[in-house]
Amino acid sequence: MDKKTIIQTQSDLVADWDTLFRVFIRPEGQASRATLIKYMDRILYGLNDFLKKHVGITEAKSLKDLSEKFTGTIISDNPEKKLADVITCLIEDIAPHAVNVASPYFIGHMTSAIPFFMVHLKTIVTALNQNVVKLETSKIVSVIEKQVIAKIHRMIYNQDDAFYQTHVQNTDTTLGVFVEGGTTANLSALWAARNAVFAPKTGFAGIESEGIAAAFRAYDVDRCVVLVSRLGHYSLRKAAGILGIGNQNVIVLDTDKNNRVDITKLKQIISRIGKENPKTCILAIVGIAGATETGTIDPLEEMAEICAEHHIHFHVDAAWGGPTLFSKQYKHLLNGIHLADSVTIDGHKQFYMPMSCGMLYLKDPKKLDVIAYYAHYVNRWGSVDLGIKTLPGSREANSLILDCALKIMGANGYALLIDHGIETAAAFAREINKRDSFQLMTPPTLNILTYRLCPAAIQNKLNTADKTQRQGICEKLNVINQRLQRIQREAGSSFVSRTTLLRDNNPDDSIVVLRTVIMNPMTTISILNEILDEQEEIFETQLKALL
Repeated sequence: MDKKTIIQTQSDLVADWDTLFRVFIRPEGQASRATLIKYMDRILYGLNDFLKKHVGITEAKSLKDLSEKFTGTIISDNPEKKLADVITCLIEDIAPHAVNVASPYFIGHMTSAIPFFMVHLKTIVTALNQNVVKLETSKIVSVIEKQVIAKIHRMIYNQDDAFYQTHVQNTDTTLGVFVEGGTTANLSALWAARNAVFAPKTGFAGIESEGIAAAFRAYDVDRCVVLVSRLGHYSLRKAAGILGIGNQNVIVLDTDKNNRVDITKLKQIISRIGKENPKTCILAIVGIAGATETGTIDPLEEMAEICAEHHIHFHVDAAWGGPTLFSKQYKHLLNGIHLADSVTIDGHKQFYMPMSCGMLYLKDPKKLDVIAYYAHYVNRWGSVDLGIKTLPGSREANSLILDCALKIMGANGYALLIDHGIETAAAFAREINKRDSFQLMTPPTLNILTYRLCPAAIQNKLNTADKTQRQGICEKLNVINQRLQRIQREAGSSFVSRTTLLRDNNPDDSIVVLRTVIMNPMTTISILNEILDEQEEIFETQLKALL
């Protein structure tokens, strides 16, 4: 098609009522229909083959070059393209430069392949376009949401039949809520904890009404803090900022040699805070069930006992590790989670749902009453609308996707995925230990581990080096591992991420490590060895001279 023809074709696209109605109710002619069916058939029934063909790990093209193609800022008065052309552009021009998170060689983040049926479910949910903020825009979907929440609540808290019969469809109580992700779930948990601590009393209408300054005066408090491991998710700092207690009041707890909260240090900090004058209020203590960087799990039972003793809200961030409860073999790793006052779980992580889905679960079905909001036009007093006790307003029916997924997969199906990730990560750790080029830094508890390129000869030097020598060697290793990760990423064949850990909780002794997340069921030990082979080759050919 020559330039003149293109101009003529584009000029035929006009924004008028006839065109608008056609776009709204059906494809724009047979060409658009054929293109849509062609690609949707491949995506719906051959998702992994489609992704292999159209999306690499990522094309070796810089963001700078890509961004130069997207600098226009004017919205055309009339349509620019037909649906068929837009779809073709998405497949041919956009997808190759996206990231194929479904590749078994993509093992660097908590985003992975999704079962092909999730695309079907997402399509149906999108087509239905239910808004679960209100019964009038969702009806049966709200009923199903309460049921699926009760199912996951039972997996966590395992109350008796009578409890769930009382609350599963109870319009006055809340076992949990769906939100956008773990960040919002953690924020909601701390929001509820804050409002409960600074509840209304004589002469004070409550922190939600009067604000943080008035609350501190009413309760004779100078500050309010949250205690969490140094491996806690950064969403907790966000939450502290939003809730007005200040992110510097998220107090970082030292970890033990297994990257779990040091219980002795936790007790010491609680004792110290109790003696402060003016008084400091501990809003919540957060336990981690699957740390983002290391996959480790805090001693939840001991933390729960401490919180109960001091009447402190105990929140467990199980955004990553929560679905481990499906595994008969490994669910014991989360012992104590049932003692938590609140629990965060992400659907788009190890429930393998599409982006994005978070959930918050509560031991006390009345816990979220302190964050209820109403309006005359939505979520009215006396209504059964689910949006009354959620931070999000309008939201899609993610609960419908999870409900269907549980029916398709079953608990045992999810257990197979969890077991595969944990066992493959353990096998990967053994492979790393076999190789002279690498040093395992954090052995896997679940399916996340960290390691670094550190040849055996250098490891021996580190064992005998003094503080100054060690620092010099580690600085070189940090540079090498940073560059190694970047070079491998840009090559586009495979991907691991990186992070920085502290040795012995010392901010002056930081270690750059390579981080892997093994959740894709197609990731095998053979593939993981290929990734290690590639890293060794990069080191030998491009980085060895830096040592």
